Amino acid sequence: MKMAETKVVEMKVDASELKGDEKNLIEKLSDFLKEKTGGEVSSEGGVVTVKGEGEALSKKYLRITLKKFLHKHELQEFFRVIGGEENQLKIKMRKLEEED
Repeated sequence: MKMAETKVVEMKVDASELKGDEKNLIEKLSDFLKEKTGGEVSSEGGVVTVKGEGEALSKKYLRITLKKFLHKHELQEFFRVIGGEENQLKIKMRKLEEED
């Protein structure tokens, strides 16, 4: 019987638009992703790279985890998570409608 190989997956999260106390938020995002995925997390500039195996790193799971992070820091009103290239997600600023 052959054991299924676990594939190492690398996902990138472009958080360059994530604002607040900028440097601190990216670090908090890295720590949050490391805790939730159990993967290897590194950040360079505004891009956070997560390396790990299997289901903990599916695009869908990562999207939900990013939404939880935004909710936890009360940023979901200002930012949203969108898909980018194949192994990339992006945190993008929402277009807020101006009130008359």
